Amino acid sequence: MPVKVIEGLPAIDDLRADNIFVMNDERAKNQNIRPLNLLVVNLMPRKLITERQILRLLSNTPLQINVDFLYMTSHDFKNTKQGHLDSFYKSFSEIKSQYYDGLIVTGAPVEQLNFEEVDYWSELLKIIDWSKSHVYSSLHICWGAQAALYARYGVTKENLPQKLCGIYKSSVEQPKNPLFRGFDDFFNYPQSRYTQSNPSEIKKVPDLEVLSSSKETGFSILAKKNLREIYLFGHLEYDRETLAWEYERDKEEGLKPNLPQNYFPENDDKNKPKSTWASAASLFFSNWLNYAVYQGTPYLGERLSQHLNEENYDFNQKEQKKK
Repeated sequence: MPVKVIEGLPAIDDLRADNIFVMNDERAKNQNIRPLNLLVVNLMPRKLITERQILRLLSNTPLQINVDFLYMTSHDFKNTKQGHLDSFYKSFSEIKSQYYDGLIVTGAPVEQLNFEEVDYWSELLKIIDWSKSHVYSSLHICWGAQAALYARYGVTKENLPQKLCGIYKSSVEQPKNPLFRGFDDFFNYPQSRYTQSNPSEIKKVPDLEVLSSSKETGFSILAKKNLREIYLFGHLEYDRETLAWEYERDKEEGLKPNLPQNYFPENDDKNKPKSTWASAASLFFSNWLNYAVYQGTPYLGERLSQHLNEENYDFNQKEQKKK
């Protein structure tokens, strides 16, 4: 959250240089405050576990957040009872007239299929297109990031030589970016994927910035300069045990997976995994909620559609001038 001080305080310039969010008195007096409305498109097979993981990260903020979960009606989910979906989830037809401050699209275990071969691809395309005029900031995770880059910019994906799985040290390439306020130079980042978005095609998208990367994983986190679109190619939301569960699942399916890298102590899968990324995950999601969503979203959500073609429209500044 921002620090409000008297304008002219000598420390302000130093604080801003250190990437600390300092708010002046004028903006503080004119803030419009209300609960944030978020939509989570949960594409993961173990939906209840993903719900818990996402909600845990969203809860580490003083902001009040209203969360809706959405499922794909064009897909038959084998691991989640229909009664759970009927009780706690909404369909796109139910929410398409609403406006949301933030959107999260999770990963999905479909990355070895062509995008068009995924049975809910057409439905997901509608949601991605709808989000441009009905969501302020969208955060896409793993396959959800690859899918959105393909839908929006035509960035294709390519197979990796083998599954990228484990905990990898990722560097902060843009330390002044608000999403990385409070971060060290490196952070640990879970990865679990067979594919990657084509790096050379990503470089051709002019408004995308590489915020984090590593030698082992390539690009780790991308974002538009205005933070309206954010792409995470890994799984900061994962629990301590998630990669272990996926490893055992892959073994049972006869896939002969490699041991997740930098995960089990002494590289022994009988040892309990160490959690080394939870603090980075918590900080990243808090920064996203505060700087990408809360500080930018218009008080009235329908104003998003009124400025659809104004990529860098400052809703806060315009609303303050109207008063």
